[in-house]
Amino acid sequence: MSTPSPVPPRGTGIPTPPVAFDRAAGELGRRFAERPLPAGLLARLQGACNTVATDDDTCTEAARDWWPLSVTWALAGTAPSRAAAVAQPRSAAEVAAVLTVCHHARVPVTVAAGRSGVCGASIPVFGGVVLDLTAMAGIEAYDDTSLLVDVAPGTFGDHFEAALRQKHGATSGHWPQSMALSTVGGWLACRSAGQYSTRYGKIEDMVTGLQVALANGTLVRTGGRAPRAATGPDLTQLFVGSEGTLGVITSARLRVHPLPLAERRGAWGFAKFEDGLEACRHILRRGATPAVLRLYDPTESGRSFGFPDHCVLVALDEGAPTQIDGGWLVVEDACGRAEPLGEGPAQRWLAHRNQVADLGQLAAAGIVADTVEIASSWSALTGIYHDALRGVQELPGTLAVSAHQSHAYRDGACLYFTFAGRPDPAAAEAYYCSAWDAVVGATLERGGALSHHHGIGINRGRHMASALEGTLPMLASIKAALDPHGVLNPGKLGLDSPWGPPPWP
Repeated sequence: MSTPSPVPPRGTGIPTPPVAFDRAAGELGRRFAERPLPAGLLARLQGACNTVATDDDTCTEAARDWWPLSVTWALAGTAPSRAAAVAQPRSAAEVAAVLTVCHHARVPVTVAAGRSGVCGASIPVFGGVVLDLTAMAGIEAYDDTSLLVDVAPGTFGDHFEAALRQKHGATSGHWPQSMALSTVGGWLACRSAGQYSTRYGKIEDMVTGLQVALANGTLVRTGGRAPRAATGPDLTQLFVGSEGTLGVITSARLRVHPLPLAERRGAWGFAKFEDGLEACRHILRRGATPAVLRLYDPTESGRSFGFPDHCVLVALDEGAPTQIDGGWLVVEDACGRAEPLGEGPAQRWLAHRNQVADLGQLAAAGIVADTVEIASSWSALTGIYHDALRGVQELPGTLAVSAHQSHAYRDGACLYFTFAGRPDPAAAEAYYCSAWDAVVGATLERGGALSHHHGIGINRGRHMASALEGTLPMLASIKAALDPHGVLNPGKLGLDSPWGPPPWP
């Protein structure tokens, strides 16, 4: 047992680009078409929002995220897109005013904040206005008795967690790898998972209510009044995961937790990936919920921990000592036939858990790489793992493909695949699509979920009809009811728009 790990220093609190452009913004090509604003609209935007930018640098930088494919384009002198204007509201009222203007003018609005998404959800593929929410930041209210916090959507994750800990002695329990790159609104928009989700749940388990600006500028509140209310369908969850296509989140009420008093770490080596998955399944089945259960296949065990002959399971728990003790007995019993590896792998994971790949360096070396996270029931997980690896390995140009189980629950878990290839440069995009299709195809064939926590954006949109099994038209009907002119983040979630079908790529 040890004291909890210290919180890393806070980041800058502003968006971090994945790679720098090698030329001025005005000299870049554009992957997706630009559209000028209608006459007179800029003046109306400036009347609705105090900060509106139209310069090349701002409008180009605000129109991209961490999608690896767009990094490849950037190194070739091409930006994904360019916004016609970037509006940076400082209040929900300003958000509503901007939306009102764009709704009546039928101009696309793409919501952005940290722009750390890896599927292209922040790219304004049909131009229009980017709504930058980063000026709406900070904790708005805190209820220590009920352990509830109201927080603005542009609050970066590390700043949010630091404020909770230092001012209120609390934690959100939400710690994604992109902690310093992502914002609370982004977490909600794509149904984010933190690395401690086995204990605390995903973001959809933490949110109790929202304030949302609808496409026509109407501000509404959902939920948040009382726990487990039975007042019809949970409309909060309608907006969680909608990636800005149904409304703009302007405030969120989240459940938080007292700071943990202690922490325990351990690691075990399994002979087979399936054996490690079985151990994880039994741990959850018996009611234990350690904060972290991460199982790495031999490739990743060698690369990350120096154990290429093992499938390394890293476990970590935090909380009150007595709470940890009971669950840890279950963990140790389930891992009884594996080789104990001590705390070293867990400590190594903690030291590197928030590092993100240098996408520019990989792309410059001609390597096409990405990660694909999916979710599945335990009964299908092993089959998906083997089928997906085999499918990517068979592609010409593949250098490596591997996986780890990153988030575990009683009924299933998330598999996180990583692939890297060096195809002929002319075939780079085709290889990228084929690798994704191999993983997604194996997942959907066995009944798994298209995404666990990275969302859909552009990248996964072409698979949405299959993934939703006939309910995509229902989602389209909801979209039409809430956004009749289709201005909110068009081209995402696999939905058609007034400006055409979702682009790919």
